[in-house]
Amino acid sequence: MIVRAMVLMAFCAASFLAVAAAAQAQDKGPAPDPCASLTAYQKSQLDLTLHDWGNLAHYKAANAALAAPAVGESRVVFMGDSITEGWGAKDRPNGDFFPGKPYLYRGISGQTTPQMLVRFRDDVIALKPKVVVILAGINDIAENTGPTTLEEIEGNFASMAELARAAGIRVVICSTLPAIDFPWHHGLEPAPKVRALNAWLKDYAAKNNFVYVDYYSAMATPDGGMKPELASDGVHPNKAGYDIMSPIAEKGIAQALTN
Repeated sequence: MIVRAMVLMAFCAASFLAVAAAAQAQDKGPAPDPCASLTAYQKSQLDLTLHDWGNLAHYKAANAALAAPAVGESRVVFMGDSITEGWGAKDRPNGDFFPGKPYLYRGISGQTTPQMLVRFRDDVIALKPKVVVILAGINDIAENTGPTTLEEIEGNFASMAELARAAGIRVVICSTLPAIDFPWHHGLEPAPKVRALNAWLKDYAAKNNFVYVDYYSAMATPDGGMKPELASDGVHPNKAGYDIMSPIAEKGIAQALTN
């Protein structure tokens, strides 16, 4: 879905420039608008891609309204994509899985690790948490912002973790969730890539004294897909999926706070 929209928008933008140049060269007046067929949502995404690729504006107002942590408060920021966004959305059927906890959710649907790295200072460091929980990588493997290597994904994880450590924030690195296919980008065979990324994340966390939390083992089928009862689309957890993830996350946060 997201990838197709981005491809269409990129084609639209390129087509507009090409048509405009041709019309100008032939002096035939204004070029037709090749973006006329785009939906309002697709146009909004094109504007966002051109003007705020990291989507820094998404949480800008919420961050500005947020008070500093209270004395003794163990603030935690969950950084991620739609899986994190859905986890913390109180107006969705999943509800609030951590009632009463000083947890902030800074997930944005469709985002990849380079986009998260762009907004990491605004959406994590500036909020002065004691712990950051980073769950990411699946949209990189889905090529939401174009083809990328595992090494590039790993580098973005490392950069976020190192920025957090430099700011005195303790780090919880999460396994990427299982997927055997993407409903919006078929044929990428993500399962072996997810396994390889998780092996690297676990090793990186151990070598750098970060906490690693393993959702994958509790949620994956033998072939590397998501257990069907845990997600309606094979990627995004439902309530049953979050019910498995929540205590694993809590354990990791507790470990980070005592390290």
